[in-house]
Amino acid sequence: MVDKPHSYLGSRVAELHSVKATAVAGPGPRASAQQHAKGKLTVRERLDLLFDEGTFREIEQLRRHRAAGFGLEDRRPHTDGVVTGWGKVDGRTVFAYAHDFRIFGGSLGEAHAEKIHKIMDMAESAGAPLVCLGDGAGARIQEGVTALAGYGGIFRRNVQASGVIPQISVMLGPCAGGAAYSPALTDFVFAVRNVAQLYLTGPDVVQAVTGETVTHEQLGGAEVHASVTGTVSFVHDTEAECLAEVRHLLSLLPSNNRELPPVQPTGDPPDRRCPRLLDLVPADPRGSYDMREVIGEIVDDGDLLEVHASWARNIVCGLARLDGHVVGIVANQPRMLAGALDGLASAKAARFVQTCDAFSIPLVTLVDVPGFLPGTAQEHSGIIRHGAQLLYAYCSATVPRIQVILRKAYGGAYIVMDSRSIGADLSFAWPSNEIAVMGAESAANVVFRREIAAAPDPEVARRQRIKQYEQELMHPYYAAERGLVDDVIDPAETRAVLIGALETLRAKRVQLPGRKHGNPPT
Repeated sequence: MVDKPHSYLGSRVAELHSVKATAVAGPGPRASAQQHAKGKLTVRERLDLLFDEGTFREIEQLRRHRAAGFGLEDRRPHTDGVVTGWGKVDGRTVFAYAHDFRIFGGSLGEAHAEKIHKIMDMAESAGAPLVCLGDGAGARIQEGVTALAGYGGIFRRNVQASGVIPQISVMLGPCAGGAAYSPALTDFVFAVRNVAQLYLTGPDVVQAVTGETVTHEQLGGAEVHASVTGTVSFVHDTEAECLAEVRHLLSLLPSNNRELPPVQPTGDPPDRRCPRLLDLVPADPRGSYDMREVIGEIVDDGDLLEVHASWARNIVCGLARLDGHVVGIVANQPRMLAGALDGLASAKAARFVQTCDAFSIPLVTLVDVPGFLPGTAQEHSGIIRHGAQLLYAYCSATVPRIQVILRKAYGGAYIVMDSRSIGADLSFAWPSNEIAVMGAESAANVVFRREIAAAPDPEVARRQRIKQYEQELMHPYYAAERGLVDDVIDPAETRAVLIGALETLRAKRVQLPGRKHGNPPT
């Protein structure tokens, strides 16, 4: 009599293990083989790569849909095509939901959406990052408007958690229709080449409506969104590489907006001199160089995680460490468009500045900018609005902000690149700096136009006036003499100067005016 309850419970436990094993296995080996044949991992293989071994805790594994009609009542697999839960990434808690393309093509129905809503709410409440592993065919057509409402709940939660916890989307398959808005609402988007696809309307619809013939990859592949639209932040060749980089990004971000990013000990001395910087940057302001090499000399171990590396390449944005502390770096790239700001570069940098500010990441801005890119194409595409976006982002940022002027800094672009006048805490300049309304040649042509035209030898007069303008208004100490630059520094000491300044500013606190929210330009 004593063993009967135990035997009964034992049979139930055995049944439980069987049911859970079936849920974990999913549709079976054939479906998994089809997934692999497409060059994609299964949902649980992906989660194993994302999380520390043995730490993932799944919830609502046994959830099944309640829909009827169109044959759904006969197909009620566990998980309903999405795996949700949490685990550890380098020992820190991270929440995740991952579509299982083997089940209903990873499409979203009512139960599927409610599982995602649950894990999103938990992530925000717990103050931990949320990662989406996307591989879904959009709304489950058989469930109609219920599925659409499920997406609405996801979008609302994306917005509610914005700036509160890091949100990362990892595109590992299709993402079509309204579903594509969720990645666009998150902080960072990863994608795998030749696998990820994001678009609102697919190739068939495009052809039917416009007559245009286009492939899935041409319409919304990873490369398109990484280099043309700017929707994708990082692109990789394999899922393993992609998920390893997701883990690296998480190591640079705080768990939430109430914490600071994790500090990582480094063997790179904080007072290390950078003598190579003296040769990297040409003295001629028109000379080209790769700003990423400059950044590599300054930051810990030369390690920069560049965001949107293939989009708007005339500006560099990325995360790095200085003496183990995370910093966000914004820098003009003289190798592209001479480092001039255009609309896309302004929008890219503005988004990055806002992200860093939301998560308490100090900003270092390296300036070598000839101005805003001129031309009707830029003016008509809204460069005023986009430039204002960057201006707004910097002016709103309350994190420590340090500007370093390497070489030229002309016109409105100098102001927008986090000058002292818009609130940078400190501004340093190299002896090669040229801060002015415009270059000396252009300035002389404007200011002394009549005098040059009337001179016996206009070219000689023009050269004299250019030299005068350079000597009087563009010498390297002009801005420092007027308090617009805090110090002119030896380039080789840039790393040490930045680390010392950031340490001083680490306790910075700013009290903003009371308001519901600002109204930034778009």
